Amino acid sequence: MASETRPFLKMNGLGNDFVVWDAREKPLRLTPEAIAALGDRETGIGFDQMITVERSSLGVDAFMRIHNRDGSEVSACGNATRCIGRLLMEEAGKELVTIETGAGLLHAFDADGPRSVTVDMGVPRLAWNEIPLAEEFADTRAIELQIGPIDDPILHTPAVVNMGNPHAIFWVDDVEAYELERVGPLLEHHPIFPEYANISLAHVFDTDQIRVKVWERGVGLTLACGTAACAVGVAAARDGRTSRKTTIHLPGGPIGIEWRESDNHVLMTGLTEVEFEGEVDLDTLAWRKTATGDAPLAAGAAS
Repeated sequence: MASETRPFLKMNGLGNDFVVWDAREKPLRLTPEAIAALGDRETGIGFDQMITVERSSLGVDAFMRIHNRDGSEVSACGNATRCIGRLLMEEAGKELVTIETGAGLLHAFDADGPRSVTVDMGVPRLAWNEIPLAEEFADTRAIELQIGPIDDPILHTPAVVNMGNPHAIFWVDDVEAYELERVGPLLEHHPIFPEYANISLAHVFDTDQIRVKVWERGVGLTLACGTAACAVGVAAARDGRTSRKTTIHLPGGPIGIEWRESDNHVLMTGLTEVEFEGEVDLDTLAWRKTATGDAPLAAGAAS
């Protein structure tokens, strides 16, 4: 029996990269081991997240299923939402699409230019049991958590925010002064975070300008993380460090964040890119590029 080959798109939002499958007509389920193998940057395609576009049970434009590189399934990914929003808008010829996710319904719409997309990420969750945390804190702008010696901690008192997934933000003077690749895994799996957490280092270096470095749970260091950018923007405004409209500077580039006062929704705006088309043998996981540059979502449809 011949093996099954499925096409995919490789996309990124400011360097936060994804493999995208269209499973609306033909379902696709890969084991965590297969996802991790495809996500390996040395031996596989290499990506931060794997995105499966499926039919929505709610009748909206699509359901977006998200797996991290380690094979774990998560509820939200801001940069991926922008990428999938762009594809769905191009496919349908619309300026606004609604995407069902594990974190709820998200709306994506055209921003400034064909590659720039804004996503309404909804209302941030700020209560300790919504993050969630393992113990109660009345004020989540700065919780009691530190790493390192008690009298001289390396990092301490982060803000915590849930933007569809849990985030901890440590305010620092220099995001490059810390070995985030070393402390990130420890903080991600700290007992205070029962669902683990994304860890960000953030520095306000100018009016409403924040430099951020992110350790993403289940992924590691990443060039960009959309939900982290949202979380940092919210945390900065809550603490009076910035206004409600900020630019978050990640290693992959800037993301515009607005925590709208009228309804408390967080709007995220940034660029998207289609890198190439490819196809994967689902039995052997061997893969190859078939085209480069921008391509429609139909390139990822079942063959």
